[in-house]
Amino acid sequence: MAAASNAEHTQLQDMEEDVGMEEREMDSEDNEEEDMGEENVDDEEDDSSEDEKENEAEIQRLEEQLSINAFDYNCHVDLIKLLKQEGELFSLRKARQRMSELFPLTEEIWLDWLKDEIHLSEEEPNREKLYELFERAVKDYICPDIWLEYAQYSIGGMGLPGGIDKVRSIFERAVTAVGLHMTKGQMVWEAYREFENAIFSTLQPPLGRIPSHEEQGLLNKQLERIHTLFRRQLAIPLMDMDATYAEFEAWSEQGVSDTIKHHYKKALQQMEKCKPFEESLLAAEPPKMAEYQNYIDFELKEGDPARIQIIFERTLAENCLVPDMWAKYNTYLDRQLKIKDLVVSTHDRAVRNCPWTMGLWKSYLLALERHGADHQTISDVFEKALSAGFIQATDYVEIWQAYLDYLRRRVDFSKESSKELEELRGAFARSLDYMKQDVEERFGESGDPSCIIMQIWAKIEALHCKNMQKARELWDTIMTKGNAKYANMWMEYYNLERSYGDSAHCRKALHRAVQCTSDYPEHVCEVLLTFERVEGSLEDWDLAVQKTETRLSRVNEQRARVAVKEANMARQEEDRAEQRRRAKSDKKAQKKMGKDVHAGEKRKAQQDYEDNWNNGTEQASKRHRGDEDQTIEEQMETETGLLGKNAPPGFKKPQQGASAAPPKQGDDKPELRSDDNSVFISNLAYTLEEPEAKLRTMFEPCGPISQIRPVFSTKGTFKGYCYIQFESVVSVSEALKLDRQEMENRPMFVSPCVDKNKNPDFKVFKYNTSIEKQKIFISGLPFSCTKKQLEEVCSSYGTIRDVRLVTYRSGKPKGLAYVEFAEETHASQAVLKMDGTVIDGNTISVAISNPPRRNMDKPGSGRPLDPIPRQVYGARGKGRTQLSMVPRSLHRQNLPANNVENGTSAAASASTSATAETKSLSNSDFARMLLNK
Repeated sequence: MAAASNAEHTQLQDMEEDVGMEEREMDSEDNEEEDMGEENVDDEEDDSSEDEKENEAEIQRLEEQLSINAFDYNCHVDLIKLLKQEGELFSLRKARQRMSELFPLTEEIWLDWLKDEIHLSEEEPNREKLYELFERAVKDYICPDIWLEYAQYSIGGMGLPGGIDKVRSIFERAVTAVGLHMTKGQMVWEAYREFENAIFSTLQPPLGRIPSHEEQGLLNKQLERIHTLFRRQLAIPLMDMDATYAEFEAWSEQGVSDTIKHHYKKALQQMEKCKPFEESLLAAEPPKMAEYQNYIDFELKEGDPARIQIIFERTLAENCLVPDMWAKYNTYLDRQLKIKDLVVSTHDRAVRNCPWTMGLWKSYLLALERHGADHQTISDVFEKALSAGFIQATDYVEIWQAYLDYLRRRVDFSKESSKELEELRGAFARSLDYMKQDVEERFGESGDPSCIIMQIWAKIEALHCKNMQKARELWDTIMTKGNAKYANMWMEYYNLERSYGDSAHCRKALHRAVQCTSDYPEHVCEVLLTFERVEGSLEDWDLAVQKTETRLSRVNEQRARVAVKEANMARQEEDRAEQRRRAKSDKKAQKKMGKDVHAGEKRKAQQDYEDNWNNGTEQASKRHRGDEDQTIEEQMETETGLLGKNAPPGFKKPQQGASAAPPKQGDDKPELRSDDNSVFISNLAYTLEEPEAKLRTMFEPCGPISQIRPVFSTKGTFKGYCYIQFESVVSVSEALKLDRQEMENRPMFVSPCVDKNKNPDFKVFKYNTSIEKQKIFISGLPFSCTKKQLEEVCSSYGTIRDVRLVTYRSGKPKGLAYVEFAEETHASQAVLKMDGTVIDGNTISVAISNPPRRNMDKPGSGRPLDPIPRQVYGARGKGRTQLSMVPRSLHRQNLPANNVENGTSAAASASTSATAETKSLSNSDFARMLLNK
């Protein structure tokens, strides 16, 4: 029994051990699962922490960028998005506040901000601050959605004292501002009516109880409010207004009166007139400027001020960066409505949207003065204009003139001295310093070469202040700035002295004008003589005659020398043209002689060419054999010249079925050429390998290709252009769409194929000579700078559309570049911040792109001037050696300018030498010269 009990005890121990082992295994599995879960949680936390770190780094970067350039609009938008993602409410509010102080916010940004603040106010009610925020929002743009949000938020404060009146006042302002909006105005009217209907339902007594006299009065008054809203809405042309009319018929117990029907029909007719414009806006793609302009023209003809205002506001809500549209709107308000608050607020919004436009600032200053704004306000606006960053030097001159005109109108000149007069003089002095220090340093020009500001100051001093001494000092400064050579400037000064000075200073001014004027000296001489006839003595007359005669004789001598020089230059040009014509005729003669010598070889080469070109067809062979001699001549005229015996090593003749080089562009054979089906490709890289294959790959999607002819030089190198002929004319229009696409980092020019012999004035590419306000020109770049590096440098100032590095034909960089931004403001900021900065040790210069006009030989010639005479070579071109073949004894020594030898001056010797060089000497001439020696 003891043994049995021991066995049972042992068995129980074994079972316990097994159970313990299973429990330990289960515990270990649970621990592993817990560890895995913890690891997953840790991984998610690590990922989120990494994202947070990246967002924090990006937020810090954007903050630093805004500290450098506070006017970076896109940077503000990106920062607000990141802060909203991170939930940084305090920083988000601060970022929005900072952006709203610089720019008008869009409808989307305002709605996000307002909704966030409404959500926060549920925990900490502060309705007054939200009302202030709504008021700022509705001033930026006329947006129905913001007004509707404003009204709905105000409904939440109905329970407060005066809450209902507050809601009604906001709704009234909303329907006044956006109630005429054809597509969105109806929802504001309906929200207003729903609000009044809700109040009406609260005024009704319980069922079964008759309302008292006072309650019935309130009910009747509320019904009248709703009836009035229906009547007002039905008198306005809105989309889907027939549904509103049907609703009114169902609501009204007394029916629709004849007056309401009349107004409704009139509004319906107006809506039908506007409906085509609304439909065109719905179908058009942004920015819809043409459609909006047509709509504005229509409303201007109709003449309803409220409707004109709402269509302008709708246009500007979608095109807030179009200065011309703001200018048109401001002009209409200034001349027609003339409502102070509306006019001033619109001018303020205009300069906040387009601060780089000087005309908007100028009209803003005039509007403030016109509506009686205080002096400090006008001065503050002027200072903001100076810091706006205009893109032309003349813009600063005009804004200064506008401000100086305002200051002059404030002065009471009946007083000898006043605070306003001193302020005017100080402003004139400051403007001159500003032009010299700020404008000239930034633009490299004064912007006021005629010194208009100083001229006006001088006239004010002479006319109003009777201070001719100050006026003469100013005119002395004007003349020292390069204006003394112009007769009109002296006449301005003379007229000032004539009106407010004395005869002595008039005479002195005219004598100086005679000595200094170089453009119209006859005019000032005539004025001086006329002056002395009227006021001068005999001695004054004699002196004036002597000076004028001396001056005019000197001027005539200078003009004669210039005429001789011009005649010599014209004669030399004619001689060079004659030499070019002779060289061309000699080259043709030599080519004709060469054809007679090698006729047999050329005929054989031509036969091979015909077989390959026409793919061995019998019809093509007959066509070419019928005019064999002419075909041989055409073959020798091709630009490639690779099918003769002088073909460069390595050149392979076109194989059977392969595309061969067609005749040159100037060839007029109809069977070999079709301009209507062809395009001309240029600006290709000279180092382009296998141009035919690469161009075929690019242009095959445009349509079936008949032939591709790349043009090679006589040495077998690619010349950078070719011709492509399609089978159909339709393919040409598709091919032209590939113009300016890059091939191996070089823009490819695609243009129609036109015979220049028939259309010599045809031009495809025209250089832009007007200012490009959204594009900047950068010079002084290091040659190692790449397109990507430059794009990274410029991207911090705005959205970039294109970056183009200027290179030589060989592909080597010139250190120049063009960068095109999406908006003019970005380009203006880039000029302000980048000009004078250093990139890889090079100081760069940055300016708004304003290409200079190209000089032409004569109007209509289409050829730029060539100031350096081109070397004229013989019929065989440039020789292998530049050594002179003339014996040394025949060389003529160059004489100094003033030397005289054997009674002949150096000028005469030079003339003789030039004549000898112009006349070509033959071999017999040289022989006679050697024999005579």
